[in-house]
Amino acid sequence: MQIECYAQRLLNPFRGVVHVIRYESAEAVTTDGIEWDIYVANDALLDGLGRAGKRAQISDIRYGHWSAEKGLKRGPLYPSEDFRRLEHMGAVVYEHLLKTHREVPFRFRDQFELWLLDRADRPLALLHSVRNDSETDTRPPLDWRAGIAAQERFHSAAIPDLSESAGAYLTRYVNGLAGGVVQWFRRSDDGAGLGLHTLKGGEHLRGRVLEADAFPPLFIATADMDAAHTRLVHDYHAWQAPWMLLLPHLDPTTRGALETSACQQAEMIEKHCRLYPAVIDRAALQAARVEAALTRSQPRRDKQDDVIPTVYIELSVSEGE
Repeated sequence: MQIECYAQRLLNPFRGVVHVIRYESAEAVTTDGIEWDIYVANDALLDGLGRAGKRAQISDIRYGHWSAEKGLKRGPLYPSEDFRRLEHMGAVVYEHLLKTHREVPFRFRDQFELWLLDRADRPLALLHSVRNDSETDTRPPLDWRAGIAAQERFHSAAIPDLSESAGAYLTRYVNGLAGGVVQWFRRSDDGAGLGLHTLKGGEHLRGRVLEADAFPPLFIATADMDAAHTRLVHDYHAWQAPWMLLLPHLDPTTRGALETSACQQAEMIEKHCRLYPAVIDRAALQAARVEAALTRSQPRRDKQDDVIPTVYIELSVSEGE
């Protein structure tokens, strides 16, 4: 019985990390290390489809929702021969979840990365990542996106007198630097990348090897940007800091700077801090968590939350969606 435990980034835009416990076609997933959703899928429906079945979509069935505080809340039951098999897979994942939920963060396994290239065919912005070579035949959006939340809530004074939101401007600016080619890379443990197949041209780039420093660690390259646009990207990363701290490869200087920025969003630190792989200033993050607790204890106005709800997110997005 093979059970996998791994982490995978949520990308385009980068908006956090999903941690997964997987057995066959059952998964327990969390984005905060507290609330876990368990899903099963009837993979038997793919039998006989051959290679095309790898791209076929099958519906997920909710096995249940679990947290250490509230326990397991089961999903609907469907008495059938197929469902008994799905029940078994879900039960295996659930039992493993009870044993391993305190072991997060898990190791990242999404080493296949899809990059938007600049006009010199260098990695410009990270678009997507997957765990297996077979998944690189998916068709995610091929333009970089700052995200809907950024268009609504990200602000920067780096570029004055904008006629649109800073998020919308950044999206347009980054895509304007692209050369039109998108390429998959397989990243090795030392950070180097082997060039795989390309999309929208650039077949001569297949097989090249780029060193680790060719790939911007925060997913947007700024080397050729002027000071104002470099500051704009820096401000965007500062706004993303509570999510960025989930990444395991940050050097201490970068992590420390991101922690300082993240403390301006105390509630987001409280949401994600259990999954941070390292902490530089523990006292500052603890102070932010206390602030978040005090905020939650106050009466709240009737408004929509500023965070993306913890839901299962389909990682293979079809082109154009």
